[in-house]
Amino acid sequence: MNKKEYKPELLLPAGSKEKLDYAIHYGADAVYLGMVDFSLRAMRKGELITLDNLKDCINLAHSYGKKVYLTLNIFAYNNDINAMIEASEKINDAKPDAILFSDFGVYNIIKKYMPDIALHVSTQTNILNYETVRFWQDLGAVRVVLSRDLSLEQIAEIKEKVPDMELEVFVHGAQCVSFSGRCLISDYMTKGERKANHGNCSQSCRWSYKLVEETRPGEYFDIQENDRGTHILSPKDLALINYLPQLIDLGIDSFKIEGRTKSLYYVSAVAKAYRKAIDDYLTTGKIDENANYNEIIKIGNRGYTTGFYLMKPDSEGYSYDISKGLAGADCLCVFLDENNGSYKVLTKNKFLLNDEIEIITPDECFRTVVTKITDEKSGEEKNLSNTNDISLLELSIKPKSYKYALARTIGVKNLR
Repeated sequence: MNKKEYKPELLLPAGSKEKLDYAIHYGADAVYLGMVDFSLRAMRKGELITLDNLKDCINLAHSYGKKVYLTLNIFAYNNDINAMIEASEKINDAKPDAILFSDFGVYNIIKKYMPDIALHVSTQTNILNYETVRFWQDLGAVRVVLSRDLSLEQIAEIKEKVPDMELEVFVHGAQCVSFSGRCLISDYMTKGERKANHGNCSQSCRWSYKLVEETRPGEYFDIQENDRGTHILSPKDLALINYLPQLIDLGIDSFKIEGRTKSLYYVSAVAKAYRKAIDDYLTTGKIDENANYNEIIKIGNRGYTTGFYLMKPDSEGYSYDISKGLAGADCLCVFLDENNGSYKVLTKNKFLLNDEIEIITPDECFRTVVTKITDEKSGEEKNLSNTNDISLLELSIKPKSYKYALARTIGVKNLR
């Protein structure tokens, strides 16, 4: 393959308009987003993407020359179908570059009411073989998102058998304990209030469990493996950054990052890391595996695994000690504005005067020292900036541009 002519797409999640903006500036070629009610990720905080702001979000991405894929990949009930029909006019007007779907009824709605929008088939349809890919191709789909339960060899055979179909694969992020995410555990454990396949998973697979024996009611026993805890259903996060060369050589069309409910820092940092790795391989034929790993461990994770891509996961593919992803570096603040060398920031985690911190931007990554902190409202100097404070900072070394800049702690903690 001629790498100069081939450039795979880096596809990032956009849980909000702000995250969409940062994802693109940190390296995404395209973003995927879901609206309230029609997505498999129900946002519970922050700015929601709705029918009312969908067009603005898509227009913003298009103004940068990037693509937007709309996820309508719930398993739909009758009321959902009716709502989609009502929403179809606004969706058409917003002009997404493609729609991701998994439900056959939703497919019919798209074909009937949104026929000019390209069809991408969600991983929820469990695409595991080339005949399934051909099936969706015959139905008019231009891309399929392959199941995460496939090996590199199996993906290679699919690409060989159906070379004219776009293939999208997950390369980073949380994994579901169930087969390609088709899970009922959340529904059961929340008495139907948090339906996993309707965008509101409670992630009950991440909870801590104990064993109860039927003839010994009230007696609870820890479920342990290697004395590391009881999170027996919680897979580690997928990370294929150092296996991008193999995927690129296969001609994969799109590399997908999971995480529409993740933080602004997560979206930015993971986009930056994967953008660099892809570009390094395409331009030099090499990647820096140590540097790549050192970057992704600074991002929230439950430990990393290669999933099914190299071999079937064994007990080492699960995170037994934690349920929540922990970052190796804490995001300290988001840069909002600049005036005469002083930076207005929104503090995410507390930091102190004279702290050494690391600044990342779409183009830079460097260390600097906080030389002055001023309260934005009172104008008084202070020794720290607390979480949610808006402060004015002066730094020993300044970024070339404050726009999209983030600050984080130095070094790596929570290393697993």
